[in-house]
Amino acid sequence: MAKGHIFNFSVAFADTDLQGIMYHGRYIEVAERARTNWSKDILIPDGDFGFIIRELTIKYKSPLRLNDNFRVETQPIKIGLASMVIEQKFVKDDLICAIMNITIAYLGSNMRPKAIPENIVKALM
Repeated sequence: MAKGHIFNFSVAFADTDLQGIMYHGRYIEVAERARTNWSKDILIPDGDFGFIIRELTIKYKSPLRLNDNFRVETQPIKIGLASMVIEQKFVKDDLICAIMNITIAYLGSNMRPKAIPENIVKALM
């Protein structure tokens, strides 16, 4: 099983709409912060360009609200030659509020797909 990561977050006023519900676009920003935090120790730059998002889907299941504390569980679920799929769950009190699936591609400095370096694959396992 690949290594996962937990990122804790609290919904602030600036994250919400007029009804006090976390704005749908904010999930993407929080997910990016969680992935960045997760990748600090494992996605070591090797002089190439690195990962870019190729595809992103979100399934909203239950709204997060002002002052809710939740966690983002980040887990690689498929690692291919030049891409990987990451699942991120937004969880409050063991209730899954949203699930995001992100496909990221590894690009070389020429901006073309390139095999994910072995040191990164090993760090993910």
